[in-house]
Amino acid sequence: MNVLLDHLPQFREGFLGTLALTAASAALALVLGIIMAGFRVSPIPPLRAFGTAWVTLLRNTPLTLLFLVAFFVVPQIFFPGTSPFVLAMVALGCYTSTFVCEAVRSGINTVPLGQAEAARSLGMSFAQTLRLIVLPQATRTVIPPMSSIFIALTKNSAIAGAFSNTELFNVSKLLSDKGFPIGWIFLWVALCYLVITFTISGAFRLLESRLEVAR
Repeated sequence: MNVLLDHLPQFREGFLGTLALTAASAALALVLGIIMAGFRVSPIPPLRAFGTAWVTLLRNTPLTLLFLVAFFVVPQIFFPGTSPFVLAMVALGCYTSTFVCEAVRSGINTVPLGQAEAARSLGMSFAQTLRLIVLPQATRTVIPPMSSIFIALTKNSAIAGAFSNTELFNVSKLLSDKGFPIGWIFLWVALCYLVITFTISGAFRLLESRLEVAR
């Protein structure tokens, strides 16, 4: 308990850092994932090819390698001076977007084809059909896997601690390097992660139950 109480500001800062990184990366992943899912079911071949390449390349690349590219290649070539938080958010968001994309695409495939055909017969464009007809119906199917995806994102955010980001893994490393009991440090860090993941799980369960009632 002394490890937590004596270093409460560091644990609080690490917890808030993990929370902020998880939330920002989840928002980026959600936006990119929906866009890429739209590309993958698009009637335009170049968009389908781009969406497929995005998912295949990023999902099969180790996350640590994406962090290395984000921190040592992107600032050198494209955006020098970018903050470590933004670079970590981009690496996590792009990687997680591939899983979001596949979950959304699977949900889209559960919507009866007649729905899209009816929308097209009314003169709606592909984008309008996807946004107004298909995605709202696919949401119920997409919600359950999204919970697991964002919980995995929370755990993956620990890699950012090795790249100059203040989060829970970074705090545990700093305290263990100072000689504090590693077992107690990991215990409190694990409890912090559990708080975040249980909150995500509970929020998605609540959302899922409300959508079931709406159905």
